[in-house]
Amino acid sequence: MTMRSPFTCVLWDVDGTLVDASDGILRRLTTALEHFGKPAPTRDELVHWIGPPMFNSFQDNVGMTPEQATEAVAYYRTLGKADGYTTGARLYPGVAEIIADLDAAGISQATASSKPEVQVVALMEHFDLAPHMTAMVGSTPDEKTLASKSDIVAEALRRLRAAGVDTSRPVLIGDRHHDVEGGAAQGVPVVFVRWGFSWPHEADGASAAVENAAQLRSLLLIDDETASHAG
Repeated sequence: MTMRSPFTCVLWDVDGTLVDASDGILRRLTTALEHFGKPAPTRDELVHWIGPPMFNSFQDNVGMTPEQATEAVAYYRTLGKADGYTTGARLYPGVAEIIADLDAAGISQATASSKPEVQVVALMEHFDLAPHMTAMVGSTPDEKTLASKSDIVAEALRRLRAAGVDTSRPVLIGDRHHDVEGGAAQGVPVVFVRWGFSWPHEADGASAAVENAAQLRSLLLIDDETASHAG
């Protein structure tokens, strides 16, 4: 079976798109917020925390100043390092197979995540996805220097081009409005996955929205044999 794609490269968000790391995030957030005298989030409130840079979330969600948020991020990351970046994380069903098949079809891929890059690399290696990635891009450790989704998408494309990849028809796969907005800022269409941590309206502006891996696969991979029979 010969597979091809309408895209020349695929960018992947990580949290809520490839990986469900919510158990560890909730546990570390609870510890960090209680340490700073703030209320811990409920599981339902994780939608406000997963996706944006933590530096922004500490300010937006619990009213910290930028200085306090910087301190909170450092404390939170210390917890994460001690906990192990992959503890409790799991892949969403079907995504690993799509990534492997895109690679087999010769389509270059990269992560484009607001998670610190060291964590992104740890997760990709843990789930054996690193060999399929031409670039693994995340935020800088301070989550300020390189943090916005637009800048991260631009950096992922830059690294792909540096590796000789054709970036003329890219696509970003994500689960938050930050992905849609960041992709749009760089002229990259976004396929929105609904299995992550999002509200329904966050898909507004995406090129497409999918409910499961099978629907995503049908947008990213075309079976030439099936296509020829259909024609």
